Amino acid sequence: MQSLAPLVEEIARRLIERRETVAVAESSTGGMISAALLALPGASAYFVGGAVLYTKTSRSVLLGLEDADMQGFRPSTEFYAMLCAKRVRERHGTVWGLGETGASGPTGNRYGDAAGHTCVAVSGPVEGAVTLETGSATRHENMEAFSHRALGLFLEVLTAK
Repeated sequence: MQSLAPLVEEIARRLIERRETVAVAESSTGGMISAALLALPGASAYFVGGAVLYTKTSRSVLLGLEDADMQGFRPSTEFYAMLCAKRVRERHGTVWGLGETGASGPTGNRYGDAAGHTCVAVSGPVEGAVTLETGSATRHENMEAFSHRALGLFLEVLTAK
């Protein structure tokens, strides 16, 4: 997680300077994005909360996403990552929402995505979403790569604002 520190330091600086806040809805990173954002002293100035949406049950309980909300698409897509980013932002009343979904490995997910697949999205005054394919089946390495890409996208979007 130390490799995430430079990104988080710049994100934190910008959020604190602007007095903006963020909430996170993550899945295959297992809380690593939130942990990285919380690792800096003073994180309470910008981090409001987060959720690890590892199951359909957690998605329903923590974000209020039901089967009807999922009609016509599936998880592990940029669309779904954005839906999670928007919903976590709304539920926490933050300026920014960050969503992540994927398959960290060692196998793929039930939707046909290979290990090393993730989609991340940022919702706020500026929005963005990307897909990353690492080509790796190594779970911990993927979790770190996914977290790095999510935080990198967040910084890109913050810079564009």
